[in-house]
Amino acid sequence: MRVLVIEDEERIAASLRRGLSAVGYTVDVAHDGVTGLHLAREHRYAAVLLDIMLPGLNGYQVCSRLRAESNDVPVMMLTAKNGEYDEAEGLDTGADDYLAKPFSYVVLEARLRALLRRGGARTRTLLECDDLWLDQARRTCGRGTADISLTPKEFGVLQCLLLRPDEVVPTLDILDEVWSADFTGDPNIVHVYISAVRRKIDAPFGRETIETVRGAGYRVTGGGDRG
Repeated sequence: MRVLVIEDEERIAASLRRGLSAVGYTVDVAHDGVTGLHLAREHRYAAVLLDIMLPGLNGYQVCSRLRAESNDVPVMMLTAKNGEYDEAEGLDTGADDYLAKPFSYVVLEARLRALLRRGGARTRTLLECDDLWLDQARRTCGRGTADISLTPKEFGVLQCLLLRPDEVVPTLDILDEVWSADFTGDPNIVHVYISAVRRKIDAPFGRETIETVRGAGYRVTGGGDRG
């Protein structure tokens, strides 16, 4: 699941990236409002963590412009301004939640999970392909009643494919979604994880869900039985 952190303070931004990445999120970071707004327009995020005091455009402006463009990505505002009028202004510009600094990381993560659950009206929480299912909010996966344990990266790869059923998803799209926009490693890492996901979601059940489209990418199909 991919989130965007727009935070002026590099120390806080780095801490959020480390913490959220450790629990399986893909995290992009911007340190000013103009860059943050651009990223929010260009990519599909599960949520945006948005500081108010930003150079270029402040958080209120970023949020109001996204809402004016009918971008309803869930937004949590992070700010050192904790007055009730500041909170009211943030919510009035279209934010979904508001957290004052200094904040507990445990509380932030819990509020983010709640925000993503509420965002189910905007995006599907449960992704399915035949009896294969992936719950984006609870970060769980299975086939029928059988649970399947996935690592955070495996979860992200499968999620990326299930969000685009019957569509060929290029390797570079998967890298961008799961490893973040600034990944500079070997693109073959995607094939390694595709193989790992197949061993977990298909091999034990005699299925073939993920198709390799040579020279193009990968596609989730109906997952028919192996002949």
